[in-house]
Amino acid sequence: MSRVGKKPVVIPADMKIEINGKLIVFSRGKKSATLDTQDNVSFTFENNSLIFSPLSESRQDRASWGTYRALAQSVVTGLVSGFEKKLEINGVGYKAAIKGASLLELQLGYSHPINFTIPAGIEVIVDKNILVVKGSDKQLVGQVAANIRSYREPEPYKGKGIKYSDEKIIRKAGKTSKK
Repeated sequence: MSRVGKKPVVIPADMKIEINGKLIVFSRGKKSATLDTQDNVSFTFENNSLIFSPLSESRQDRASWGTYRALAQSVVTGLVSGFEKKLEINGVGYKAAIKGASLLELQLGYSHPINFTIPAGIEVIVDKNILVVKGSDKQLVGQVAANIRSYREPEPYKGKGIKYSDEKIIRKAGKTSKK
C-alpha cells in the first residue's frame, strides 16, 4: 500500500476543480494548471479533498497511485504559495542582470555574455550575486534553475561558478611545491 497515495489532497476553499474525464483542471484566481492522469489512477472529489486510488493491485498501478497524488499536491502548493530556488553566483567579475522582460544576461568569465530566455510562468529576481527563480510549476522552476546552473557549475578549487544557495561545495587542496 502506498503511504503517499492514501493521504487526500486538501483543496483550499478559493480553488476551483474541474474534472474532464482523465484531466483535472485546478484554477485559483487568474492561474490555472492541469493534471493529466492518463487513466493510470482513479480519483474522486468530495468534501474539498481529492482522493486517489489505484485501478488494480498491480505494481505499476500502485506506483502511479502515489505519483499522481504527489503531482496533484505539487499543483495545489504551486497555485497557493508557489515554488522558488535560490542560486548564488561566486567569482570575480561574475554577474547577472535582467534585460527587457524575459532575458537574463549572465557574465560568467567567458569571452561573451550568455543570454538566457526566461520561459513563461517563471520569474527571475537578481539581487547582487543571488538569483531567485520563482514560479507555480515545481518541475519548471527546478529545470530553469538547473539550466542556469549548468552554464558554469562550481569548481572544487576556488568555488567559482553558480551553485544552489544550500549546496555545499567540497573544496580540494591546491598544488603544493616541493622543497
